[in-house]
Amino acid sequence: MSDAQSELGELTITRIFEAPPEVVFECMTTPAHLTHFWGPIGMSTPLDGITVEPLAGGRFETVMVNDETGNEYPMNAVFVEFDPPHTFSFTEAGLEGGMLTKIVFNDLGGGRTETVTHQTNVPSMLMSPEARAGLETSFVKFDAYLASL
Repeated sequence: MSDAQSELGELTITRIFEAPPEVVFECMTTPAHLTHFWGPIGMSTPLDGITVEPLAGGRFETVMVNDETGNEYPMNAVFVEFDPPHTFSFTEAGLEGGMLTKIVFNDLGGGRTETVTHQTNVPSMLMSPEARAGLETSFVKFDAYLASL
């Protein structure tokens, strides 16, 4: 994985997955898949807490639950674009500035996919080392899930 912080409030993460774009895209946008890996290690995202309306203007909502405390962390977003298996983007309500996340899926051939995730209007609390470490463990969970398919 590589990443670049071009300025405060903006983040780009590039990641390679050992699965074709169609599979990676489907896993990232289907509740039955998302429940297996969404959120960092130590958090769960129950299936009944995930809503995906796969179209521009559709809802993308999750509720992560801390496995130890039971505290809930909702994400309420709206898809800005939804173009399987090439890209999707969403804005998160309730975050300062309305954080925008765009994920592009590049076919590397041989059943491999590069994802480029670009976020703008990222609140400083989500750019902390702790938040970055949590994001890294989310990718670990996703890698393991893809390998199990």
